[in-house]
Amino acid sequence: MELVNDHLAVKARLVEPNDRGYLLFAAETGTWRGPFPTSVPPLDELKAIATQLAARPEVEDATVFRARLRPPGEGEEILTARGIAPARYDVVLLVRTTDVGSALALRDDPLYTKATTLLPARRTHQIAGRNAARLGDVDHGPDHAFLFNYFYADDRETLLKIWEYTAGWFQAKTALPNSTLLQPLDGESTDYGIINHASWPALPTFLPSLILRPTFRSFVLANFQANGIAAQPIIYRRI
Repeated sequence: MELVNDHLAVKARLVEPNDRGYLLFAAETGTWRGPFPTSVPPLDELKAIATQLAARPEVEDATVFRARLRPPGEGEEILTARGIAPARYDVVLLVRTTDVGSALALRDDPLYTKATTLLPARRTHQIAGRNAARLGDVDHGPDHAFLFNYFYADDRETLLKIWEYTAGWFQAKTALPNSTLLQPLDGESTDYGIINHASWPALPTFLPSLILRPTFRSFVLANFQANGIAAQPIIYRRI
């Protein structure tokens, strides 16, 4: 691991990982005009399925998200070299279950299968995962700005260490209140070694920091680049 501008480094204040299971289904359904998504299909039926899933005793939460914005990222050339397409997922379904075993069982359920085949998607990404680290669980109740950041690196351990320092920057500079790091289970797709899920009360809470704070580029993006990490963040709203 190489830590660039280490005088700016502060480790994130973490709490213990939870023992929940996760199913993440991400779909690229429409098009993008620069950083903004366009032409996303109706999502009423997917939301209705999420409501049915949430009623299951083993499901703690099932939420559908629609993309709003792609903030600055890093590492598309890394993805190209590895044959991985950049993340352009404009719809996400995230299901949290009481444990990992329940997530694996639910993935084979016809209702969840219907959710993952419903949309006219050009490309999808699906994983069953667990929580690898967290600042705190993400509350899907408020109408916040929700982040899914799709990370790739050849070395997952380096990726986790760099994430801890960059999450510390976000805590310090944007008052990041929560973050739940999703790690694919063994045997799942490794296109993204971790997917960071977080939220802020509103876009103005953090977006100016990504544009105006020089240390976002000199510390956050510089450390991703120095350690061969591709970070593909997308901001969503729940529906």
